[in-house]
Amino acid sequence: MQDVDWLNYDVVVVDDEEDNLDAFRFAFRKSFRLHYAKSGAEALELLLRIEPAVVVADQRMPGMSGIELLRAVKARFPDCHAILLTAYAELEVLVDAVNSGAVDRYVAKPWDSKEFPCVLRQGIASFMTLRENRRLREQLAQYAAYLEREQRCPLDFGALVSEGQAPSGGVAGVSGGVLAAIQDVAATSEPVVIEGETGVESELVARAIHIGSPREERPFIAVMARAFPGDALERELFGWGVGRVDGAWRDRAGRFELAHGGTLWLHEPTAFTPSLQARLWRLLCDGEVERIGETRSRRVDVRLVTSVVGSANVAFEAKAMLPELFARLTVSPIRLAPLRERRAELPRLADHFLARHAARNARPPVVLSTEAQASLARHDWPGNVREFEAVLEHAAILSRGETILPAHLVFPLSPSSELRGATGERAPLDSRLEALARDELSRALVRAGGNKTEVARALGIQRTTLYYRLKKLGLDG
Repeated sequence: MQDVDWLNYDVVVVDDEEDNLDAFRFAFRKSFRLHYAKSGAEALELLLRIEPAVVVADQRMPGMSGIELLRAVKARFPDCHAILLTAYAELEVLVDAVNSGAVDRYVAKPWDSKEFPCVLRQGIASFMTLRENRRLREQLAQYAAYLEREQRCPLDFGALVSEGQAPSGGVAGVSGGVLAAIQDVAATSEPVVIEGETGVESELVARAIHIGSPREERPFIAVMARAFPGDALERELFGWGVGRVDGAWRDRAGRFELAHGGTLWLHEPTAFTPSLQARLWRLLCDGEVERIGETRSRRVDVRLVTSVVGSANVAFEAKAMLPELFARLTVSPIRLAPLRERRAELPRLADHFLARHAARNARPPVVLSTEAQASLARHDWPGNVREFEAVLEHAAILSRGETILPAHLVFPLSPSSELRGATGERAPLDSRLEALARDELSRALVRAGGNKTEVARALGIQRTTLYYRLKKLGLDG
């Protein structure tokens, strides 16, 4: 407790005699942040404005006794340390008060001015411990609720692959140079920015940084920034006080508080308002957050990992970011190359994703035919690793056998793309319409888990019609 600034904590002294309050002012005003009240009612009015660490109350007061006051204080501030001053040896009353939890300690009058500072410091220390324990319990409960809401996929380091010979702890679709960068930054607590195109598995890299760091046993919190437009992102990250946000009927901890001791991954933030930038700057520099609408700061220890599309320079400059905040966020940049620049990794990635799909669905593993491998190698993969995984899982469902053929590979179409034939020429209209129908039916089969009855119901057609179209399009295997 040597580093504690005792003046940061509020101590309330309640006594109906002015002389006793003057004695407290004279003895302790330079060592503690004192507040005074002459009655229980006046003290309760005072406590509407402050959160006390310690309340010292005289037992014999008109209107409301010290025990009655401390019982009311404890009901509202259960972490507060309650001290009762008494000049009377009412032993049974004191024992009952202590046993009921209304009083933490009693001091006989007259109190010793040399001993009482120790009593107050011990009370503040008790308050700090109880408040921290309560915060940790709340964080654990809220983090458990967060985990229930999140769809989490375990990071299988034993099976994940990388460029060349897969080392232990490799990350799917990540080059050896990136693995070295992950190992370098994992040992620090500095912010990291992950640069790359959409679908390059930035979450896997963020989790790898977390798991490879001393923070592994603490929370990993993922925030998809696009889900929180405008000011909603600031509220989600920093939380709010009751009544400070429309519809907020209770306090809520922000994601940074939930991530205390661990890592927060912020995925593709779409906007940095001036208020959000100021809060982030304070967090990164001072390790403090304030919930929206509150003035009390909370200490947090969080490693911030941000992923952006493209380069951090372009992504952050477009958001008019403060230069000092930009420099702080980009201390450790990691660039993930797109999949089209790493075509040599496709066979190993395919083996990994197909094996994982088989394990998840209790199915025998499937393999790619030579022709299917060639088709995968010709595709540019604008959706990168995410698209690659989706195409393979889709093909594994459609294959119905042990081998994936080119007919089982359905590549998603971008809004601006045109369907083309094998030679690269624009395909005739009939072929393009057939390809669109095959793609739509393939997606419906995937969504229904291969259940054709469910597909027919979802598309609003008869099962016989569905079977005819599946056969015509080569999807009835």
